[in-house]
Amino acid sequence: MSELRIPATSLVVLIGTSGSGKSTFAAEQFGSFEVISSDYCRGIVSNDVNDQSASAAAFDLLHHIAGVRLSRGLLTVVDATNLQRENRRPLIQLAKDHNVLPVAIVLDVPESVALQRHHQRADRDFGDHVIRRQRSDLRRGLRGLEREGFRSVHVLRSVEDIDSASVVRTPLLNDRRDLHGPFDIIGDVHGCLGELLTLLGRLGYDVRCDEHGRPIDAINASGRTAIFLGDLVDRGPDSPGVLRLVMGMTAARHALAIPGNHENKLERALDGRKVQVSHGLAETLDQLGRESEEFRSSVRAWLRGLIAHLVLDDGRLVVAHAGLKEAYHGRASGRVRSFALYGDTTGETDEFGLPVRYPWASEYRGRAMVVYGHTPTPTLDWVNNTMCLDTGCVFGGQLSALRYPERETIQVPAERVWYEPVRPLLPAGEPSRARAGLGDHELDVADVLGQHAVQTRHLGRVTVRAEQGAGALEVISRYAIAPRWLAYLPPTMSPVPTSTHDDLLEHPDQAWSTYASAGVRELVCQEKHMGSRAVVVLCRGVDVAARRFHSFTGDSGAVYTRTGRSFFDQESTEAFLSRLRSATDAAGLWDELGSDWLILDAELLPWSLKAQGLLREQYAAVGASARRALRAADEILQATWARGIDVGELRERSTRRRHDAAAFTTAYRRYCWPTTGLDGVQLAPFQILASEGATHEERPHDWHLGLIDRLVAADSGLLRRTERRFVDLDDEQSRAGAAQCWLDLTAAGGEGMVVKPRAGLVRTSRGKLVQPGLKVRGREYLRIVYGPEYLAELPRLRARRLAHKQSMALREYALGLESLARFCEGEPLWRVHEPVFAVLALESEPVDPRL
Repeated sequence: MSELRIPATSLVVLIGTSGSGKSTFAAEQFGSFEVISSDYCRGIVSNDVNDQSASAAAFDLLHHIAGVRLSRGLLTVVDATNLQRENRRPLIQLAKDHNVLPVAIVLDVPESVALQRHHQRADRDFGDHVIRRQRSDLRRGLRGLEREGFRSVHVLRSVEDIDSASVVRTPLLNDRRDLHGPFDIIGDVHGCLGELLTLLGRLGYDVRCDEHGRPIDAINASGRTAIFLGDLVDRGPDSPGVLRLVMGMTAARHALAIPGNHENKLERALDGRKVQVSHGLAETLDQLGRESEEFRSSVRAWLRGLIAHLVLDDGRLVVAHAGLKEAYHGRASGRVRSFALYGDTTGETDEFGLPVRYPWASEYRGRAMVVYGHTPTPTLDWVNNTMCLDTGCVFGGQLSALRYPERETIQVPAERVWYEPVRPLLPAGEPSRARAGLGDHELDVADVLGQHAVQTRHLGRVTVRAEQGAGALEVISRYAIAPRWLAYLPPTMSPVPTSTHDDLLEHPDQAWSTYASAGVRELVCQEKHMGSRAVVVLCRGVDVAARRFHSFTGDSGAVYTRTGRSFFDQESTEAFLSRLRSATDAAGLWDELGSDWLILDAELLPWSLKAQGLLREQYAAVGASARRALRAADEILQATWARGIDVGELRERSTRRRHDAAAFTTAYRRYCWPTTGLDGVQLAPFQILASEGATHEERPHDWHLGLIDRLVAADSGLLRRTERRFVDLDDEQSRAGAAQCWLDLTAAGGEGMVVKPRAGLVRTSRGKLVQPGLKVRGREYLRIVYGPEYLAELPRLRARRLAHKQSMALREYALGLESLARFCEGEPLWRVHEPVFAVLALESEPVDPRL
């Protein structure tokens, strides 16, 4: 049996006369969806596989389907005669356009076999002369297939060869997804051997030397593998020493290496080809000239074997000297190699005569982390899950490394300026990319326009419809704070199912039954503050805000609403955060959590702080108009009664309505009080959403409230305690006590309480996500929601439908957790922003706002 080795991602072109067995071979060797048949395409466009007048349309369709498959990285097989060069040319071009390798498999059966098979097929109406002409075309073009552009050609010259052949798919040389690390990725060395040895020591590598004391290998005791990003040579003091060490490490499999543009140029120079001896190449050639011919030959051979980019760790990591856009990952072509070595330019030059690099990273939307070098930068900044590790060591900067998957960076300073750069490493007065705060500009409206789905780790795919996104875009682009602070938007909350008590719309009993049916036995009932939902991002200082949130405007955090709007102006926000920061210091939370930033979920009081417009235009207006109208009605009814007309029933009804209106006004006024600046403002935090490296949704609420109690104790003037009661559903007394607590709380004017699983995030026995909380609101608070006379409408209100609200609450909850997780994992801003935007978009769903 002969093996036909083909790249796993390639365009396979079958070549053979009619009757050569191409379709049978394709069906045996490839998947049914991998093969595109010209006959089948002809049938699609004409209802007749033999209609030659439809061939042009059929091949247009074939090329389109093949292009779509290749764009998705799928192996594609073209089943057609493909006998003439003009038929093969568009297929080779198609492979080039999608940066895959074209492979030809030729079925060269004897003419007699092709004719015999032709005679056995009733659906073929052409004569034997066609087979003979096709075979002539095949023989004429066979020798030139590789010159046409096919990377490999397999010729099967007999029926026996065809029957015994077996197609074997081989990964491309750049496909090293089987290597999982951990890795230490090292930026451009440029001959700086001393700095490289220092960096390897910092990374935990034990350097081995030969008998002359020259470093020839470095071994990491923890089994880590170094990855060198190219540009090992030129400009620095010891390019041969760097090469000798890295070549030894790669030979011992202690390191991987990819070429840079300087290695590419050195290889051509060593091969004797004409190159421009500039940018430090002269120094490298001079240094190599003092080495042995054997060493120079080994360098030449090693350089030839370097692969332009590598895809590692199941596709999660891509390394390329100049970076690589997503469409090129794992592909093979001259275009891909050129991008990996030299990057992309705008075609312009700067004031120093150097090419202006195209900012491909700002447009990158791939899931793989891309680590590269090539363009010196003064700081290490994440841009859309990419990082440049060239920090200009040879120019007096630093030699940098990135630990993967930890995302930790290690740097050592240059020993001196070894080579004066043409362009200063950091031009005077020009801020670095991070200091410019360019993170926000990595967002693209195309990421959120139209219908799209957000993949969450707790609820699968959540779909956002186009019309929902349009409304959210208006809010978030015009009114929300800077996206860099929006790591989270809180979800809506579902009320409990309708109460079975005749005089109540909601009661804790329904919370008990709902969670019991989900298998949750331990609950916590938290006081529901009548304020405004607030998210607080608190940094230990402005330096933390700059490093972690890329904020360079003096902000040390943010305090924002459910729709991402700031509660205060910048001065008031900083004053608020300063007090909260002092309380956090006093409570020892920074050390407790091992973090210098926190994100808190809270209620900001009073309600009137944010809802002035709502109070003035809706609640106060309702109360005032009701009092005025009912006062006039009372006067008329009193005069009517005095005239001897029996209006007793109407007077009773009017009195009841006046009582309801007064109760309505009293209810909403409980949650309003005057504030001056921060005087009178209170924050009631109830959950620590995230800190450095961790989200805390699976921690029990005891943990959250315990830490927050310490925070409240440190500043009880600004911070307000959230009262709570724990419930064991297996204990009737525990349930009854919590229900009575709710009755007492609401009778005293409290809004109600939120019932949550004590354990935090929980699932049912079938893996279904359980509601994170159910709100149970009191009678008088519901008067604000449903109107002064809502008690008279209870029979109708009992028919309220909750399923949609419950579904929306779970979807928004999963999206909020997703955005927090992405932020804590250091994902790019557009990935964090995707679920945040989706939460806001879902808020436009047509759900009864009173729920």
